[in-house]
Amino acid sequence: MKSIPHFALLLAFAATTPAFAANTPATPVAAPALGNDSVIGRIGEIQVNAAEVRASIAGLSAQDGAAVSRDPALLSQVVRSLLVQRALLKEAEAKQHDKNPEVAERLARAREVALTESYLQSVSVPPESYPNDAELKAAYEAAKPSIGVPKSWRLAQVFISSPKTADKETTDKAGVKLDTVRKALKAAGADFAKIAAANSDEPTSAGRGGEIGWLAETQIQPEIREALGTLKVDSVSEALRLDDGWHFIKVLDAREPYTPTLDQIRGQLVAQLRAEKTKANSQAYLAKLLQDNPLAINELELPRVLAGDK
Repeated sequence: MKSIPHFALLLAFAATTPAFAANTPATPVAAPALGNDSVIGRIGEIQVNAAEVRASIAGLSAQDGAAVSRDPALLSQVVRSLLVQRALLKEAEAKQHDKNPEVAERLARAREVALTESYLQSVSVPPESYPNDAELKAAYEAAKPSIGVPKSWRLAQVFISSPKTADKETTDKAGVKLDTVRKALKAAGADFAKIAAANSDEPTSAGRGGEIGWLAETQIQPEIREALGTLKVDSVSEALRLDDGWHFIKVLDAREPYTPTLDQIRGQLVAQLRAEKTKANSQAYLAKLLQDNPLAINELELPRVLAGDK
């Protein structure tokens, strides 16, 4: 286990620090790899290189590490926070903060936790050969009932806000806008994306020409799902009334239900099986440890631990 701050702490550090070089954009994650000694950032006389940044990212959880790998802004925050951490460490060491008895005890406990967790991980990781082809195929067959992908649509919308609880003035204004949009969509050569960008009251999708993205049928409200049954790709629905307002829906693409092949989910399945095997190995190792070293707790004295020595 590498000694780095928790991801949330990294982001907290980053929120307090300005950009390393305001006129230099963040390096895209997909850029050619840098050498380990390449300097990535500095604060005062302190600098961090590519190897240290990579080590910090490797110490994050799988979910946080994946997020950083996809987002240059998060990667930049990790570098900034690492620099702040180094600056704080330098000050703490200069003032011999680690010599404080309370701090020394906390450091000792942190070392114990890091060492034991790292050791347990090292004895629990399955061999590189796991899972083999037979194990992978068996897991895939067992998972088939739960990995099916339902029918889904790639949708765009023009949304006109008109809650059913709105007052008459709001409802009337929405009605005028509804008629305007309806006429624009029915005009010859109507450009749905431009109409959505100019008129939709949902800013996120409006900024993408109305596009919502892919949605499975289980994610779609019943009123819209029913209308989709009659729409073909590139067709637009009539105005659909929902509790929040009116929705014109365009079908950009559609996919029938399917079950991913083993090759399509091989990487995910391997990672899942290895994680499950690691957990099972950890539990088995701890069970054997306790079997070889019987555990005993003085239950009579335990309540006095929190109450203090009386």
